[in-house]
Amino acid sequence: MSKRKMLGSKVKQLLAGVSDHGVAHLLEVETDLIQTTILLAEAIEKLGTNFLDLHASVLSQEEQISLIVESGQVPAENVERLHQIQADIALHINKAVTSLQFQDLTNQLISRTMQRSAGLRELLCTLDVVGNVISADGENDEIEGLLTEVTEKLEQQSIELKSLLRKTVNQEHLNSGDIELF
Repeated sequence: MSKRKMLGSKVKQLLAGVSDHGVAHLLEVETDLIQTTILLAEAIEKLGTNFLDLHASVLSQEEQISLIVESGQVPAENVERLHQIQADIALHINKAVTSLQFQDLTNQLISRTMQRSAGLRELLCTLDVVGNVISADGENDEIEGLLTEVTEKLEQQSIELKSLLRKTVNQEHLNSGDIELF
């Protein structure tokens, strides 16, 4: 085999290998991200349910305390302290439930990561397509021209991908204040 044929064959093999291995790894990344999203959603749902149950129990306890207070058996200074404790508990529960909004933010980040992964897979598929165009016995100038073309195409696809994806994530749910991350 001549040096020309070997070069074309090696470049073709390299591009196909990079494409195949990259796509396989990105598919695994996407699978992991999907599983992470599912686990996160389940955990947040359970936390939310537990906080709401806790809140219901605290409200029930507060009702019982109110009945005792109304009976007049509790000194006035203790009544005020009990009201302050009730207000503190309500505040802490509301803050805990509100902090669960991070699920919305992380879902946005995971979604953006999935889009980046899909875009990268498209870039890698471009390498495979170009690799198939290169003939094993192509001239060095022909191979160089195709590599320049693929480099330009990859740069353009990368620019398009960047323009599609926002740099920030914003709270979209739990109407309890806005948060912007990054």
